[in-house]
Amino acid sequence: MKVGDTHYRSIWFENGEVRIIDQRWLPHEFRIVTLESLDDFATAIRDMWVRGAPLIGATAAYGVACAMARDASDGNLAETCEALNATRPTAVNLRWALETMQTALRPLPVGDRATAAFAKAAAVCDEDVETNRMIGVHGLELIKDIAAKKDGPVNVLTHCNAGWIATVDWGTATSPIYQAHEAGIPVHVFVDETRPRNQGALLTAWELGGHGVSHDLIVDNAGGHLMQRGEVDLVIVGTDRTTARGDVCNKIGTYLKALAAQDNGVPFYVALPSPTIDWTIQDGFDIPIEERGGAEVTHVQGKLADGTVTQVQISPDTTGARNPAFDVTPARLVSGLITERGIAAASPDGLAGLFPDRAA
Repeated sequence: MKVGDTHYRSIWFENGEVRIIDQRWLPHEFRIVTLESLDDFATAIRDMWVRGAPLIGATAAYGVACAMARDASDGNLAETCEALNATRPTAVNLRWALETMQTALRPLPVGDRATAAFAKAAAVCDEDVETNRMIGVHGLELIKDIAAKKDGPVNVLTHCNAGWIATVDWGTATSPIYQAHEAGIPVHVFVDETRPRNQGALLTAWELGGHGVSHDLIVDNAGGHLMQRGEVDLVIVGTDRTTARGDVCNKIGTYLKALAAQDNGVPFYVALPSPTIDWTIQDGFDIPIEERGGAEVTHVQGKLADGTVTQVQISPDTTGARNPAFDVTPARLVSGLITERGIAAASPDGLAGLFPDRAA
């Protein structure tokens, strides 16, 4: 995707440095940060300088590579992976990326590991880009089918940010939208603000505006109302972890959108890169749900009239807050799972049919 006239991935290796777009400041400031130490990578993941399951995995892969450049011993490889794995408990891509790196590096002589680690991290990133592109190819068919049956734009509702800034490029839920836009199919996006961190308002709206895609920002509670009035043709969301039977764990509030979609006959699809499938879990309620600090709920970040970006408190001093970061949408509420290999039913047979090699 482009920022201005320049194409960016959300993470890249250049001149011997790993660089990211620091998402904490978007859309008001565009900052590029260099990550060097293990603490840099762990902080970037934990404190959401980067976020989105695919990007978290890619960042962890480069974190391992940088660690191998300093000390490629078995002990440091294990300690690095353990430290990075502890940063975010819900997104399974993190564990997948670390296991991928360890599998590639452990059989190698210590002296060969650093070079191999950077090559493998780059491959993880390239694979993510192609995976997301193919999600768009398959999801585009859903938008085409709707467009053929109606006048006017296809209205898509999203939740959180499952865009290119949450992946290495293209995004998951946004990939079909971008490809429809590029194909000349009129598409309009209702962007959930996505409290408490407002990733929809801050990131999805920024992305869509930069790419010229028609969109409106809505409060989280407006989605059901729009569905009742027939203004939503399709819901597409992302996922941080999906079980082998098709239960979907995604940003908090996804479950409520799925309930509203079912009640109003609106198709509810999940864009699903295969590394986010946890084949070891059947029941979505076995997924650990990250509980983040209450300050994300009691405070909001925004830009003041003078251009200053700051945080302000919105609740009484004496009021506490609960902040579960994710919820689980049961497979029965999911119309289908859009993967890089095609669209699967949200069921054990549906997923295993597309991924027999991994399901085994």
